[in-house]
Amino acid sequence: MHFTVITPTHNRRAYLPEAIDSVRATVSAPLDFSFEHLICENASTDGTAEWLEETTAQQGATLRVRAQSTLLKAGPARNLLIREDAPADTWIVPLDDDDLLLQRALYHYAREIEQAPGRPWLVADFLRVDQDRRYLPNEDYYAWRFDSAPDMLRAIFRAEHFIQGNVCYSRELFDAVGGYDEDIAMAEDLDLYVRFLLAGHLPVICPHISHLHRFHTSNVSIGVDAGKHAQDLRIIYDKYAGQLQKQGIERP
Repeated sequence: MHFTVITPTHNRRAYLPEAIDSVRATVSAPLDFSFEHLICENASTDGTAEWLEETTAQQGATLRVRAQSTLLKAGPARNLLIREDAPADTWIVPLDDDDLLLQRALYHYAREIEQAPGRPWLVADFLRVDQDRRYLPNEDYYAWRFDSAPDMLRAIFRAEHFIQGNVCYSRELFDAVGGYDEDIAMAEDLDLYVRFLLAGHLPVICPHISHLHRFHTSNVSIGVDAGKHAQDLRIIYDKYAGQLQKQGIERP
C-alpha cells in the first residue's frame, strides 16, 4: 500500500516547514506501507522556492517538489501533482500548506482500507488550532455517518454537513470522476467529493483525527461565511442538477 500526500503551496514560508515535518514524522509500524509527499511550489515570492530546494536535497525520495512559475488555483495545482507525479495505484491524501498531518493518520487510513476492501475513499475527523498551534476548543470537526450516498448529498446541499481536506481517496476514483474542476473558484474539493457520491461511493468514516487545521489571518478561506458557503453550494448544485434532482435532492 502506498500513500501520496499532496500540497500546493504559495507564499507559506512561515508554515510550510511544519507541514512537511508533520508528514515526514509519519509512523507506519506495524503495518507495511510506503508514503511520499508531493509539493507544487506555486509561484511563491517569499523565499519558499529557495527553501524547498535546500530541503528536498536533504530529505531524499519521500519529498518531491514540482516548480510552477505561473500561479495556479488549488484545483489545477492538485491535478498537476496527481496526474503528473503520483503513481497509478496510490491513495491520495490532500494536506494544505499551513496544516499538520498527525503521525498516525496514514496508519489509521491504512487500517481502514484493509478492513473495507473495495471502498475507494475515506473521511476522518480533524481539529482546529490557531496560528501558533494552540487548540481551539469547541471547533472540532466530526464526520457524520450516512446510510447512503443520496442521504449524504442531501445533508451537504442543506448546508448541514461539509468535507474539507480530511479525506483519503484512491487515484483510481480520482481518475474515474475526472479530478478537480479547474474552473471553479472555491470549494473545488467539495465539488470533487460530490462527484464521488454521485458515482455511488459512500465514504468509510474513520474514527481518528487526520490533521490539525490551522486558523490564521491569511487563510485562503477567510471571509467564507454561511452566505458564501450557500453560494458555493448553489454553483455546485447547478453543475449536477439533473443527477441530483433524479435523487430527490433539492437546490439549496
